[in-house]
Amino acid sequence: MNKVNANKLLKDAEIKLQFIRSPGPGGQNVNKVETAVLLRFDVQHAKSLPEAMRQRLLILLGHQITRQGELLIKASRHRTQERNKQDALSRLQTWLDRASIEPKKRKKTKPPKSAIENRLNTKKRHSEKKALRKNPE
Repeated sequence: MNKVNANKLLKDAEIKLQFIRSPGPGGQNVNKVETAVLLRFDVQHAKSLPEAMRQRLLILLGHQITRQGELLIKASRHRTQERNKQDALSRLQTWLDRASIEPKKRKKTKPPKSAIENRLNTKKRHSEKKALRKNPE
């Protein structure tokens, strides 16, 4: 099982790994070895994610999720399958970590009286300056 955060766990069955050929130059193994990894994680139907975390993840990922609700992560930075697999899993972990942080509630505050007075005084001075520019007709 992969760790989501300290107290939540993600099931291995929810993550699908597919090995594909890596793009770009690769020498003699370019058409033989499938070193790149395509990780699929169904965010929409993941049972191990809490609902609030799933909603935050959907908002965070936005256009990176397919119409079916799957997150696709393609990892081809490294030359070996194992390192690309670890790279894809760590990128998924980063997204899950970001989604696990609950946003702070905004506290409504009132501006102090002095700030209101300063704003009104500034507006008054500005309007007087404009009024002085007019022709007295």
